[in-house]
Amino acid sequence: QVQLVESGGGSVQAGGSLRLSCAAYGYTYIVNCWAWFRQAPGKEREGVAAINDVGSTSYADFVKGRFTVSQDNAKNTLYLQMNNLKPEDTAMYYCAADFRSSSCRGLLRVGGFGDWGQGTQVTVSS
Repeated sequence: QVQLVESGGGSVQAGGSLRLSCAAYGYTYIVNCWAWFRQAPGKEREGVAAINDVGSTSYADFVKGRFTVSQDNAKNTLYLQMNNLKPEDTAMYYCAADFRSSSCRGLLRVGGFGDWGQGTQVTVSS
């Protein structure tokens, strides 16, 4: 059974940094697209960053230059390094995965991912 487990969330002041991790378990097929989404209270879940099977990355405009997505294939772990955090980054952050490489193309869509973690909370205070 596939399982994604996020960790690394917490509370920081504006300008601070956090690194989120997402450990993957139980995969018997190749994942061609990994992504991070976030959801703030009262808002829809939105795509933050993604990385595909050849290591190409993409970012939402609101995190470009501040967030970096990476993966360690040996550890089956996805990361999101978040720097210069802002209060508007406050949200629950979710790891997502899908076998379709097309899920990484264009705007990240919730419907493009079949596997989800339980989320980790990030709170940024001003």
